[in-house]
Amino acid sequence: MAALGWLTPRRRSATARSVLAGEAAAEAARKSSQEPAPAGAGGPAEEGAAEPEFPVAGDSLAAAFFDLDNTVMQGAAIFHFGRGLYKRQFFQRRELARFAWQQAWFRLAGVEDPEHMQDARESALSIVKGHRVSELMSIGEEIYDEYMADRIWPGTRALAQAHLDAGQKVWLVTAAPVETATIIARRLGLTGALGTVAESMDGVYTGRLVGEPLHGPAKAEAVRALAGAEGLDLARCAAYSDSHNDIPMLSLVGHPYAINPDAKLARYAREREWRLRDYRTGRKAARVGIPAAAGVGALAGGTAAAVALHRRRH
Repeated sequence: MAALGWLTPRRRSATARSVLAGEAAAEAARKSSQEPAPAGAGGPAEEGAAEPEFPVAGDSLAAAFFDLDNTVMQGAAIFHFGRGLYKRQFFQRRELARFAWQQAWFRLAGVEDPEHMQDARESALSIVKGHRVSELMSIGEEIYDEYMADRIWPGTRALAQAHLDAGQKVWLVTAAPVETATIIARRLGLTGALGTVAESMDGVYTGRLVGEPLHGPAKAEAVRALAGAEGLDLARCAAYSDSHNDIPMLSLVGHPYAINPDAKLARYAREREWRLRDYRTGRKAARVGIPAAAGVGALAGGTAAAVALHRRRH
């Protein structure tokens, strides 16, 4: 994305940064959705998946917004992207271990820890700084095939397809880089993606963000901005997420869904009679909300296993 003169200064409040990040994501999403998809993109949903009760066919004022990590795809997109960049020697084994640790925490603890997210953001920005946007987009297409395509939840994919079949637009909403999110959306045949916007000048990443990562309240701001630009009625829209961090986004729409929910979101959703869907196995579902202290050994083991696996393969 081209450099934006209104890049947020550090003195802005958290609310102002969220609004800025959301508006930047909405602008990037609308731009990317108007670009032609590469040949072979999209495709039908998994056969045999159950049709949801919602949406209403022909409602052009409605759309659907899907969180990505652990909602549409197993695990974190930024971690899988990091694996692909490591394979292409963008960074060293030390950074790979850091990505593995963050992924282990995310998968086992069921918590999007702010410090881990900050660390992941800074790592990703330092890795892509100085690289061309077009280069990362091309590599991203390859990484999707290598690490992400087989991790899409068929059940969630069917929900998205139902909205498309009803003639509605479907957007991913994620803290992952907007370029990565756009690739995933195109491959799934979705309308587009709202994601974290990294600043670039003359097609080269500067290592800075526009606003802040598209996380928590920033996601809600992005959805609100996009709905305004697209002329949507949020009361007729749907949103899907696994995380309590996305309650602001889910609360914006008339049809919120908790997908593979963490413990806090599951409780919040039941209290408000939101619809729930869980596509995990029983064992994986039981892991959600595991206390951090109880998971320390598993986290360390997950990191070691990731590094050991890489050593065996190479």
